[in-house]
Amino acid sequence: MFDRHVYNSTGDPVGTKLYVGNLPFSATENDIASLFEKAGKVASVRAVMDRETGRFKGFCFVEMESKEDADKAIEMFNGSELNNRPMVVNPARPPEPRNNRGGFNGGGNRGGDRRPPRY
Repeated sequence: MFDRHVYNSTGDPVGTKLYVGNLPFSATENDIASLFEKAGKVASVRAVMDRETGRFKGFCFVEMESKEDADKAIEMFNGSELNNRPMVVNPARPPEPRNNRGGFNGGGNRGGDRRPPRY
């Protein structure tokens, strides 16, 4: 399988993963997969859920089998409506690096003496 695609540093095929946004909250991974199968073979669908509530956040990532299928899906579905909502379909970008803010040992310089120095 590695000889069919160009892979990025994380091992994902370049150009086949799509960001799909502005989806209705009632949509399921199966709904999205069956819709995108009209454009070609779907390798996977990953709906993004809210950590706190477990509800669908209204966007997902769809991975197509080939770059041609991904390009066709963008052309077919970007701007088209699903339950009266215009979908946004773009090539997925790699996640941006996160700054370690907050949490245990990640809150920055919060320890020690915070009083102004005495002179």
